[in-house]
Amino acid sequence: MPTEHFPLMVPGARPAAQGAEVRSPWDGSLLATVEQVDRVGAERALATAHALFRNRDAWLPATRRIEILRRAASLLEDRRETLALEAAREGGKPLLDSRIEAVRAVDSIRLCAEYLRAQHGSEVPMGRTAASTGRLAFTHHEPIGPVLALSAFNHPLNLIAHQVGPAVAAGCPVVVKPAKATPLSCFRLVRILRESGLPDEWCQPLVTVDQEIARSMVADPRVAFLSFIGSGGVGWGLRGLLPPGARCSLEHGGVAPVIVAADADLDHALPLLVKGGYYHAGQVCVSVQRVFAQRPIAPTLAERLGEAAGRLVVGDPTLPETEVGPLIRPQEVRRVDEWVREAVAGGAKLVCGGRPLGASCYAPTVLLDPPEQSRVMTHEVFGPVVCVSSFDRLDDAVARANSLPYAFQAAVFTRDLDAALRCCRRLDASAVMVNDHTAFRVDWMPFCGLRESGLGIGGIPYTMEDVQVKKMIVFRSRELE
Repeated sequence: MPTEHFPLMVPGARPAAQGAEVRSPWDGSLLATVEQVDRVGAERALATAHALFRNRDAWLPATRRIEILRRAASLLEDRRETLALEAAREGGKPLLDSRIEAVRAVDSIRLCAEYLRAQHGSEVPMGRTAASTGRLAFTHHEPIGPVLALSAFNHPLNLIAHQVGPAVAAGCPVVVKPAKATPLSCFRLVRILRESGLPDEWCQPLVTVDQEIARSMVADPRVAFLSFIGSGGVGWGLRGLLPPGARCSLEHGGVAPVIVAADADLDHALPLLVKGGYYHAGQVCVSVQRVFAQRPIAPTLAERLGEAAGRLVVGDPTLPETEVGPLIRPQEVRRVDEWVREAVAGGAKLVCGGRPLGASCYAPTVLLDPPEQSRVMTHEVFGPVVCVSSFDRLDDAVARANSLPYAFQAAVFTRDLDAALRCCRRLDASAVMVNDHTAFRVDWMPFCGLRESGLGIGGIPYTMEDVQVKKMIVFRSRELE
């Protein structure tokens, strides 16, 4: 297959002298070359976005935005198999899961059009006091301004849909920087938006020569909203660079806890734990990582989980039978192996896995009772590793689940309604799944990290609200007195 070349998609800008190569995380093969921007190109993108926003006569009317989004959703639907295969090639997520991601991307763009069509302001009560007599007030939505979106590698198509789609729907010019490892799905999605009628200037995807250029863009006073998906260390640092008045949403990782009570239906729970733990080789911000199992069932749960994990097909993500693909970079394989070895040296029982499979993959791993302070228990592994830890009392499991500075989605498996409700009320989490895994998500639900796991609320309707301003208009008239 010939190497594809992606030219610069910033109108009026010249590419930097240095281009970028995009390689497969599976075998290192060259997939594409991408033109990058330097500081001059980044400045051009921001200047274009700012000028568009300041010229209110050039704003795209809602009818046109709805038409563009609907057409884009239709084109995505038509090309979803190709998009899924290309996403699997560049990101390493197995084709069976990349197909689901492509379906979600279609739905995400379609949701943007639907929410825009249904969105409305509201009346603000007046005439309730002497001071408010003779007035009529209501709100309506306006775009907040230029949006800068910085994305992650692990869902290269649908994350872009979640960041770009709401901005386009709201009428915001958007500059989007995909992860350098996986920019191709982003470029393909933006091409589809442009093919659907979106003027080029309204959505500008780019890859920067270095991270300092991206940081300078975040700090630029023309940026009205920053959408960031990635590591907490980077995200919280970028938040501190934002200009006064700029808003942001940050989506970071978690160390997702699952509580499995002794009365849980293990036949029901195990397939869900396997999917939640090893989906995309664990490279998901709400991946199942810490499973707290009541002591009488913990060894059995760990053994059965290990048997199921050992049967998973690991390999080439473009093959339909593959269930677990590569990690994004070989150094991540080495890091995960180091963490697992540390836990085993500290007393954890290695139930299965615990070894690299070549340079790019890691064997799906189960650890029983790793040390509480080991890195596999205190940090996001972002690899195919699930830890099973024994507990006696339910409240002890909740306390251990809540012991870290991260809080995102959590889960509990039990047949006891009171126990389920007790966990729902006491777990530090933005969402608690009952008898389901922590990685469950649909694109219209709120999705947000708490504490160090993030800021703001993701999900199509919530992001649309974020990138809009509710402007209040007040009429004063004698006819209202």
